Amino acid sequence: MDTVSFIAMADGTKEEYEFLARKEAEEAALVPGRILAMLRSMDEDSGYRVTRLEHSLQSATRAHRDGRDEDYVVMCLVHDIGDMISPANHSQAAASVLRPYVSEDLYWIVLHHGIFQGYYYFHHYGGDRNARDRFKDHSLYEATVEFCAKYDQNCFDPDYDSEPLEFFAPMVERVFGRSPKSFV
Repeated sequence: MDTVSFIAMADGTKEEYEFLARKEAEEAALVPGRILAMLRSMDEDSGYRVTRLEHSLQSATRAHRDGRDEDYVVMCLVHDIGDMISPANHSQAAASVLRPYVSEDLYWIVLHHGIFQGYYYFHHYGGDRNARDRFKDHSLYEATVEFCAKYDQNCFDPDYDSEPLEFFAPMVERVFGRSPKSFV
């Protein structure tokens, strides 16, 4: 079978859905390479003193050098990947990419990092730099503050000696090469 015969999902057979499950498994195997390609596409002028890729490499390098575990390092590497497909809600987009592969804690940190990062600049736009405080009682509040302080807001240094993307590629392949958790 090369394709299914149905044009409405309600008409699919068990065999067709088994065929599609195999195709989805083949697609899942391509995810790590697609993540790396998307990261490479972030190597363009961003208005900052470094590209978005370099920002991500600095974040991951700092986390790696601090002894963070591989999932945390990969989370740092891809925390802004959402900028490439949905700048208006980049945190949510990146978190959705990560969620099937990492802990709920790391998912939460990435999901909310945009509002936490706002502490450093929202007031320059007339916004509330303390907007993150609505999460003050959340168990991951301090972890998200720490992520932004140590691995996000300070990762725009053109002189920082970050590791190249190739250094992180095996980590990306391991994390995104896992069987994804299902949220159905």
